[in-house]
Parts: sequence; C-alpha cells; structure tokens
Amino acid sequence: MNTSLQQLYKDKVFTDLQQKFQYKNKHEIPKLIKITLNRGIGEASQNAKALENSINEFQLITGQKPIITRSKKAIAGFKIREDIPVGITVNLRRQKMYDFLNKLINLSLPRIRDFRGISSKSFDGRGNYNLGLREQLIFPEIEYDQVDKIRGFDISIVTTAKTDEESLALLKGLGMPFYN
Repeated sequence: MNTSLQQLYKDKVFTDLQQKFQYKNKHEIPKLIKITLNRGIGEASQNAKALENSINEFQLITGQKPIITRSKKAIAGFKIREDIPVGITVNLRRQKMYDFLNKLINLSLPRIRDFRGISSKSFDGRGNYNLGLREQLIFPEIEYDQVDKIRGFDISIVTTAKTDEESLALLKGLGMPFYN
C-alpha cells in the first residue's frame, strides 16, 4: 500500500527532479533511504523512569520500538559509568518512513508555536538533512498529561542525493516547509 507521500514521489517529484538535474539514468534520481530519530537521555543513569517514558513516547510517535544506546566508557564528571543507558534511537525505512515524514510535514511541524518553516541550512554536505525538535508535544499521539518532562530529539533524513541542492529539491518536492 502506497502512502500519499510515496505516490507523490512516484508521480511528480521523480519526473521533476529528472528534468531539473538532467539525469541520464533513473537510478541517479535522489530518493529517501531512511529517517533516524535520536534522543540523548543523560538523566537515565539516575532516573530509570525517564528512559521508560522516552521509549514509550518514541513507540507512540514512530510505531516502532527504539534501540537503547549505552555508554562506551565511564565519565566521572557526568556521573556516567560504562555500559549504562544514555539514549535511544529508531531507524525508519520504507512504509513507516513515509508515514512518519507525512505526519511530520502535515501534522507536527505546523503545531510548533510561531512556525514559519524549517531552515534550509541544516544539510550536511552529502545530501542528508538534520532537524532538531525541542519538544515531543507537537506530535498528536503524545498526551500532555502523560509527559513527565519536555525532552527534544533529533531527526536525520538520509537520501541518495549527492549534493545539498539535489536533496533540497527532493524534500521541497515532498512538501517540507523551508523558509530560506
């Protein structure tokens, strides 16, 4: 089953990118590979409930259980010992990736207070886009009463584009609201 975003890519964005950048082979045309969501939870070493709440929130937002990332070495200044949970991450691919991106573009980003668009300067030079969100409350699945603390997280959108310009054209075609 194709989502509306997948269908938009196949019907419109694919041909627009081919005409704009004059690709000779259809496999050169940029496409989405995956979307990664990351959240660092430094307080998880003292507060196990913070880790549990973050896992539940990511499960609601993405529909997928996150992986717990653990510390590689001990850092006394931050009260972190080796191999304790310090964050969570989720990789979305295929159908769930398109569903999440559709929800992000059409439901969540417009719910941000004083939202005028997202920056077009957050590309990494290799065609991938990174976005940081300050709070999880912009997602409709998260209930305000169930949140113990407002925590942000990072979203990385990985594409096959070789340059930032190609990736920007791909994401604009999919409906990402850039302001500059």
